Amino acid sequence: MVETPDHPSLLIVDDDDAFRTALARTLTERGFAVQTARSFETAVALASEHSFEYALIDVRMPGRTGLELLPKLRELDDGTRIVVFTGYGSISDAVSAMKAGAADYLTKPVTAELCERALLGFRKGSEHQSLATLGRENDPIPTLERVEWEYLQRVLGDCRGNVSDAARKLGMHRRSLQRKLSKHAPRR
Repeated sequence: MVETPDHPSLLIVDDDDAFRTALARTLTERGFAVQTARSFETAVALASEHSFEYALIDVRMPGRTGLELLPKLRELDDGTRIVVFTGYGSISDAVSAMKAGAADYLTKPVTAELCERALLGFRKGSEHQSLATLGRENDPIPTLERVEWEYLQRVLGDCRGNVSDAARKLGMHRRSLQRKLSKHAPRR
């Protein structure tokens, strides 16, 4: 689809071919002029040729990461509204993404509707407010289990996903860390 005022341009960057294709198809149906990339290099090449209004980028990809791509996209076009998403959410990645200029940070699984609302900067009934800041005033104090899980995710992220290295830094057995990481994120 060609970009027009009615069809804003969107770059989707994710190495998961099935997910990227499905998300692109759905967001095209929702009115975006979508182009896709599966890697840092392809995304930079596309962004060098086209000015995108919006970008959805995955954090973890083979080679250079989405967190490395974010400042490069900002350098090419500071007006692009960039939303970062990942299946491996951690506080450190979210903070890094927001500091690098991401408009929002989503954890998978994500829906096309959630992506669209993050791109456009609002939720139903809360126009022009980022998902990253919604509901923070009313959030309860996180549980100890949640704080521990987020800390483990941060250390794992700092170790670039190497569980053995993270376990050494945490002073725990690798299998114990794997067991804790395999659980879903505890409720707040």
